[in-house]
Amino acid sequence: MGPLNGIKILDLTSMVSGPVAAMMLGDQGAEVIKVEPLQGEQLRHLGEPHNGVPATFYSCNRNKKSLAIDLKSEQGKQVLWQLIESADVLLQNFRPGAMERMGFGEELARFRNPGLIYVSISGFGENGPYAHKRVYDPIIQGLAGATDIQADRKAGRPGMFRVILADKVSALTAAQAVSSGLFHRERTGEGQHIKLSMLEATIAFLWPEGMSGLTFAEKETDVRKTFSSIDLIYETSDGYITISIISDKEWKGICEALGREDLIDDIRFTTALDRRKNAEERREVIGAEVEKWPSKKLLEMFDAKDVPCAPLLDRIELLDHPQIVESDTILRDELPGFGEVRQPIPAARFQLTESSLRLPAPRLGEHSLEILSALGYDEGECRALIDGKVVLQG
Repeated sequence: MGPLNGIKILDLTSMVSGPVAAMMLGDQGAEVIKVEPLQGEQLRHLGEPHNGVPATFYSCNRNKKSLAIDLKSEQGKQVLWQLIESADVLLQNFRPGAMERMGFGEELARFRNPGLIYVSISGFGENGPYAHKRVYDPIIQGLAGATDIQADRKAGRPGMFRVILADKVSALTAAQAVSSGLFHRERTGEGQHIKLSMLEATIAFLWPEGMSGLTFAEKETDVRKTFSSIDLIYETSDGYITISIISDKEWKGICEALGREDLIDDIRFTTALDRRKNAEERREVIGAEVEKWPSKKLLEMFDAKDVPCAPLLDRIELLDHPQIVESDTILRDELPGFGEVRQPIPAARFQLTESSLRLPAPRLGEHSLEILSALGYDEGECRALIDGKVVLQG
């Protein structure tokens, strides 16, 4: 059983930031009840469904049970209050003020359940000119400086990470914060309100090296130059590889591997700081040598000298790469209605309390009757809620 076995989490979130946080907590053993409107949350309607569940929704919502309910009705509100009273954690990512208007604000919730960890994820926080704007991942990338970091170095055109970055960074931050909140409650008995904005989480994530030129105000430097030192992609005679050279030992190793020992003591590259200051020249010099060799041979040469390197795998190739296969990084399960389902293993591997993928992502309202029954509703009461279109049983 996972480390959060016995913890009950209400997931009132949609799209990615909140659902991924709740999914991670579910992987670690928590019971997660996903509370959705009768039409289902938005992510259910993005992507081609398989057995009623799109792939991205599946990956954000495994290890959960779905309750589809009309929270505008008084009966629906009563069901949610019963769930809140028995929950350990409530996660919501509505815009600021929405939960209060619905009648489930943090103060009311914790009045009825003092030990509740109430987590509010927003786009921009509760203050400022953007606080009440609608938000998706690209909006945060633009405001957080991510598009500047990803800008084309020669043309200067801003670029975006081609994945949902801000949402998932916020999810990781929220999941960690929930664990800390539960730890505090374990010691003191106190619940609390945890507020998290996607913008702040993303800026914090990017800051250490992405904003290093801004850290010391008295030595502010051009952040575009300070960020250009990372080795990225090199073209070989038959493709591309990636190489990352930081330490003096690694620099010596790559020079020896390429037969360019003369570069080891080149004053432009003698120290890590020199190599950083002269990053573009270093890339050009190394790139000219790398172009002479095929990828496989280069990787063998660099491995022999302990130079960090790797092939550039496409998303199909990674499934069969020896490192990923031997580490059991991708779990493959045969599930009724889905066939083979592939999911990444929970990244944190606990020695004693193993995380696991116990449940597939739920179809809309799949567990409504089960959840109502656990709250004490009898068969007739459940049927009345379904017939009255307060609850949907999938």
